[in-house]
Amino acid sequence: MSTTTADTLPAAFPAWLVGELRSDHAGETGAVCIYNGILAISRDPAVRDFATRHRATEQGHLDLLEGLLPPADRSRLLPIWRVAGWLTGALPAMFGSRAVFATVDAVETFVDHHYRAQTDRLAAEGILPEVHALLERCREEEVHHRDEAREAGHGPAYGPLLRAWAWVVGSGSAAAVAAAKRI
Repeated sequence: MSTTTADTLPAAFPAWLVGELRSDHAGETGAVCIYNGILAISRDPAVRDFATRHRATEQGHLDLLEGLLPPADRSRLLPIWRVAGWLTGALPAMFGSRAVFATVDAVETFVDHHYRAQTDRLAAEGILPEVHALLERCREEEVHHRDEAREAGHGPAYGPLLRAWAWVVGSGSAAAVAAAKRI
């Protein structure tokens, strides 16, 4: 990842960006836990390899965000995001690889749009190019996760049950972001 740290960034971010970074931090916390949940349940070697590699990337994103966002500005709901993330990984792992890959596809599709909205706003306002670059790199890596999950799960040609689960996952992600921006 980047060498950008809190030492090279402005002391204060616009209020809208603090809320976005709070939601990003909460989301990356949840993402690490999704992969922990998958690894706790799945015994499929391909799924375990996928989860191990992607958990490392998500941990890198979390570390970067922890460098940007002081503890006082982080979501106070992190314990909830950890449990929700773990369950979002563990539950589909009980049903096999296609369910895992459909879940990751749904999460990362949401995350792509979430990060893109932030990078688009930073670009439109012409501010904080270092933060823009960091978030864009995270977004690109999340898109790679989505594409790899989609290919491995043979999606998006999922059946009605997996499509319904993906909708729940996407809707839950959106609700979590809305809450994390504020709390």
